[in-house]
Amino acid sequence: MPRLLALLGLALGLQGCAQSPAVTPRTYDVVVYGDSAAAVAAAVQAKRQGLSVVLVNSTDFLGGMTCSGLSASDIFHREAVGGIAREIYGRIGKHYGKTYVDYFEPHVAQAAVDGLVKDVGVEVAMNEQLDRGPGGVTKEGNRIVAFRTLSGRVFAGKAFIDASYVGDLMAAAGVSYAVGREPNSLHGETLNGMQRGDDKPRRHYTQGDKDHFIKDVDPYVRKGDPQSGLLPFVFAEEPVKGAGDHRIQAYNYRLCVTTDPSKRIPFTKPDGYREIDHEMLLRNLEAGDLRLPALIHKLPNAKDDWNSMHAVGTDYVGANWEYPEASYARRREIEQAHELYIRGHLWTLANHPRVPESVRKQASAYGLCADEFKSRGGFSPMIYIREARRLQGAYVMTELDCKGKRTPADPVALASFGLDSHAVRYYVTARGFVERDGVIWNVPPRPYGVSYRSLVPKPAECSNLLVPVCLSATHAAHGSIRMEPVFMQLGQAAAMAAGIAVREGLTVQDVPYARVRDLLKEANLPVEWTAPAKPKKAK
Repeated sequence: MPRLLALLGLALGLQGCAQSPAVTPRTYDVVVYGDSAAAVAAAVQAKRQGLSVVLVNSTDFLGGMTCSGLSASDIFHREAVGGIAREIYGRIGKHYGKTYVDYFEPHVAQAAVDGLVKDVGVEVAMNEQLDRGPGGVTKEGNRIVAFRTLSGRVFAGKAFIDASYVGDLMAAAGVSYAVGREPNSLHGETLNGMQRGDDKPRRHYTQGDKDHFIKDVDPYVRKGDPQSGLLPFVFAEEPVKGAGDHRIQAYNYRLCVTTDPSKRIPFTKPDGYREIDHEMLLRNLEAGDLRLPALIHKLPNAKDDWNSMHAVGTDYVGANWEYPEASYARRREIEQAHELYIRGHLWTLANHPRVPESVRKQASAYGLCADEFKSRGGFSPMIYIREARRLQGAYVMTELDCKGKRTPADPVALASFGLDSHAVRYYVTARGFVERDGVIWNVPPRPYGVSYRSLVPKPAECSNLLVPVCLSATHAAHGSIRMEPVFMQLGQAAAMAAGIAVREGLTVQDVPYARVRDLLKEANLPVEWTAPAKPKKAK
């Protein structure tokens, strides 16, 4: 009765907001909140288990970054990917006449995700953002009862899954989380805290100078004049190696580009362009670093996935630190600033007279794709949130797990990508030049298990919430786990556990791991790594 009264009171309180008669909201077995492919995987799994489920999506499209330009899926070991993630890649592959594809065009990924959701019959509420204000989330004790969205709708449930990239539901529910980099000393790590780009030798960087300055670049507005101030997002404070801070790795937009003249939209100079925002890029090129600052992955049909690379790329370093905790309006401002910077960066590379001709020739051969993201002129719709909030849960995944020095007893998915952080900030070295703080790249020796306990909060904080994207992991470990196929598998595992909890009246912390493990096996979702057999050589 108290729960019913609470829900009725919440609905009545929303009458003025929603401008509709007050009604007691339907109570679902599972409510999934999120804008990611992990949210899709969770909702699909819950539906297939016979649960009543709704996917509350905060954007106007499904699939998150998988459908928003992150078309090189970063799968190191195909055998480590199973379940719904592999099903989605299989649907994409079918479009190309193959059994499995992990490099694809965005519109093909979108069709695969939309088709899966439609075929399974998942109920979806689109463009519904969580009301993060007072009363946006209703709890009884340590259980979430319901949450309200900005439109005034109320979604009540027995179990909740926060599969958003920022962890808004988790935060609004009062669950502990971290933002930024923990000091190395906290968990016995070596890669987690501040990382100086001018360290020699760069022991942790198996990619060498790929994401570092290889030429001396002056950091001041007027070269050689400290009194003129620093270039945008360059900081005088030097990093203290291994120390923690509130800063997060850079965001960008993953772009789908093409060299096909029939589809290519040339890079244009955006309104609001300021040369000072690209002065570091120009100086780096003038200093002799003639590498095209892009990591380009080939996609089907003469398209490419364009990502940031080298010293000054499409990553807008330092411009995103407040994003995880920012209001929706402020987040939009940050997103717009990133888009302006990236559009300006691309135009500069392709057209600016200070850019060496060899680089201009390479860059101007590319353009956005006329047949992708048509409503946005070919520009990707979702900013690439590489990290935001991170749950502080029952088990914290660390560098030790990634490197195989510690093995959780309850793995629910395999991860294998390198511990990867893009730059966190630019700083001025003791020599008086620009360098990058925060870049790490260290490949695990083998795929490793992600703990079920890293998906659940501390029992006292919330007993019916699972968090598969902003999971409990340090900055360094999250940098390895944060790949889209891993998120999808974690979302699927979260739904499996939610179903057991709902049907048996358990907290998510008390769900027997063996029961989850059985469901994982049925879904062909690998949790222990066995190296695939090498093909026999022909005699």
